[in-house]
Amino acid sequence: MAEETSENQGQLNIELSEEIADGIYSNLAIITHSNSEFVVDFIRVVPGTPKAKVKSRIILTPQHAKRLMQALSENLMRFESANGTIEDTEPSGSIPMNFGGPTAQA
Repeated sequence: MAEETSENQGQLNIELSEEIADGIYSNLAIITHSNSEFVVDFIRVVPGTPKAKVKSRIILTPQHAKRLMQALSENLMRFESANGTIEDTEPSGSIPMNFGGPTAQA
C-alpha cells in the first residue's frame, strides 16, 4: 500500500453524479428533530396549488446539524457582504402559500 504524501492527508475525494449535480429546487424546508437526529424535508410549493411534495429528505446527527447551521450562517454573511442584505419579506414563521399572487379558482 502506497503512503500518502502530507499534501493528500486529510483530503476527502467527493464524487458528484450527473443526476445529483442537477440539483432539486426547493422553496420551503420543514425541520423536525428527535433526541438523536434532525430531519430536514425540502419541499417545492407551487403557487395556486393546495398540495406540495417533499422533494428531498436529509437526516442529520445533532452535531452535523449544528455544523451545517454554522456553515450556512458563515456563507450568508459572506454573500451579504458581497451582495447586500437579504431582505426577509415574510413574518417569522409564516409560510407564503400564495407567493403574493392570485389564489387558484376552478
